[in-house]
Amino acid sequence: MAARRLLYLSAHHLSAFSWQSGVLADEHSFDASEAGQAAFADYLAANSSRVFLILANVSEEGFQIETIPFLRGADRQAVIARKQGQLFFNAKLVTALSLGHQKSRRKDERVMLAALTRPEVFAPWLDALAAAELALAGVYSLPLLAPSLLRKLGIGAQPCLLLTIQDQSLRQSYLENGELHFSRLTPLHNSSIGGIAQTFSSEALKLQQYLVGQRLIGRKQPIKAYLLAHASARKAIENSCVDSEALSFTVLDIEDSARKCKLKTLPTDTHCELLFLNLLATDPPRAQFANDDQRHGYHLWLFRSVVRRVASLVLLSCLLLAGKQLFDASRIENEVAVLARETGLTRQRYADIVKTFPPIPTTNENLRRVINRYLELERNSASPGYLYREISLALERAEWVDLEAIDWQAGKPQSPSAPGGVNVVSSELQPVDQETAIVRGTLRLDGDSNPRQVLAVFNRLVAALRARPQLAVEVLQQPFDVESGKSLKGGDAALESKEPRSFKVQIRRTIGL
Repeated sequence: MAARRLLYLSAHHLSAFSWQSGVLADEHSFDASEAGQAAFADYLAANSSRVFLILANVSEEGFQIETIPFLRGADRQAVIARKQGQLFFNAKLVTALSLGHQKSRRKDERVMLAALTRPEVFAPWLDALAAAELALAGVYSLPLLAPSLLRKLGIGAQPCLLLTIQDQSLRQSYLENGELHFSRLTPLHNSSIGGIAQTFSSEALKLQQYLVGQRLIGRKQPIKAYLLAHASARKAIENSCVDSEALSFTVLDIEDSARKCKLKTLPTDTHCELLFLNLLATDPPRAQFANDDQRHGYHLWLFRSVVRRVASLVLLSCLLLAGKQLFDASRIENEVAVLARETGLTRQRYADIVKTFPPIPTTNENLRRVINRYLELERNSASPGYLYREISLALERAEWVDLEAIDWQAGKPQSPSAPGGVNVVSSELQPVDQETAIVRGTLRLDGDSNPRQVLAVFNRLVAALRARPQLAVEVLQQPFDVESGKSLKGGDAALESKEPRSFKVQIRRTIGL
């Protein structure tokens, strides 16, 4: 609120006030003349970043209570705009204030339509604000602040009159249920304490009679009038304002009222301009008279304010994040420094321990080669367990085979010479890291077996071994000497002798597969 300026407009001049934390300061006053308007333009140029609010206290105003159907949104606005055009023709400063809905079945809404009916009073000042492209928050009428004042003073919602003195005029307002229903302005011809007291008494009675004539209150309905005055004028007002059956008076001390409204600049007389200006700054009314075109600069100011606040929030978040990153980086640097110191100490201790070792009989390079060779031998070492397991699995299916011996060795095997005519499966290039097993055994079949059956049993044994893809099987000796030019006969003398037939098979496997 420190960036706002309050403009108090009467029929003859305009006063500019600054407001900050409940303190009002009168900055300048401008007459309704060309010189005053030029001075106002200079004042606006010096306060181009401020937001302005206009509080008008003029007699050229109209108040009318209308009843409209129960509507919402654009339909309601259209009905209100049409009635405003009918009641206040060609008035640009108009507003509407809802007085609540009736409790009948239709729930019609009661609306108070208000207008400032003399545009030439406002035109020079509004044109100056528009020419300077400044933010105008709104144009407010002083009687619209009366409900807020009564709430601050703790006065209930019963029908009442409120009479206040401002710049040589008496403002009289009628309120019901905490809402303004009617207001008028009367010139104050005698500004002495006695003249103010006499004006309070006569004008309150006139307003009560007018309200009865307009049927806003009953003829014998008692109503209370609240008079806002300084303590120095209290006795004279109480002597002039005598209670009657229909009208009673209550004098409110203006200094106590200012304290309840949290105004720090207390009034020194009965004039209430500062009190209403403070209410405008702290609790502005819902309704104001400026249209959207006149408040365009204020809308831009609101948008810029939101953007600045969001940007400030983003900047603050970035600064907090940057601070956190700097703190984390500093912490990591400290940890790195600590680890570097610990590493240096560890290396120093290791060097001290190494110095205590006895000298080795060879160089470090030779020792490294020996260890590498040992690791290579350890990696290439093998066990016959794998080949033994595969051979035993193959022999489980060959019940007529008697195993005589298994010769196992690791490394590159020597290729034996196979007998001529035998189909040998071998590899031209044998890997170095291999293990080899040479299996020797005999075949014992019954006396009715022929050579083809013996070979069939032997071939099943070889096929069982070759079924494993990791094994390379090579037949070194078959049970019979089978050549391409020689045939087997059932009456072969070797078979008739019933001797067991010997065989020899070589099995190779690459270590690591």
